[in-house]
Amino acid sequence: MPEEQMANPGGQPSATPAPAPPAARPLDQIDRAILRLLRTDGRASIRSVAEQVHVSRANAYARINRLLDDGVIRGFSALVDQERAGQGASAYITLKIVQNSWRTVRKQLTTLPGAAHIALVSGDFDVLLLVHTKDNRELRELVLTRIQSIPEVLSTRTLLVFEETDLGVEEG
Repeated sequence: MPEEQMANPGGQPSATPAPAPPAARPLDQIDRAILRLLRTDGRASIRSVAEQVHVSRANAYARINRLLDDGVIRGFSALVDQERAGQGASAYITLKIVQNSWRTVRKQLTTLPGAAHIALVSGDFDVLLLVHTKDNRELRELVLTRIQSIPEVLSTRTLLVFEETDLGVEEG
């Protein structure tokens, strides 16, 4: 990682989770301030981070590296305007799945085009999936052909997204 620039275009977390690292060291106020700054601007320079949290550049650099090494920071990514990127339809899809099939289902969902976020949840359904597609026709195909053909998927429900706002981030 370059000292002055935090950008990491390939730093998106992998679809298959790595084994959990040992428990991270406790975070102090400076660590939390660094995390807030990087959540707002993942491309902030070390100098800028250091100045804003009132530590030396060497200290900021060491802290960010420790947060990366401990797995607290999993990567850096870009905020994408899905509509401008040609993905005009977004939806949350809820899935009910066969008990104990999470790993199998997750593996198949990660291969879906447009899958952006997958979560195992509690409640009336088991999985919450966020997808972005070109249009509603492509969304329909994704749900009816790809997702509902997964043998462990018992049912789905599609919630269209009309508008969304990312919280805690600065759009530049």
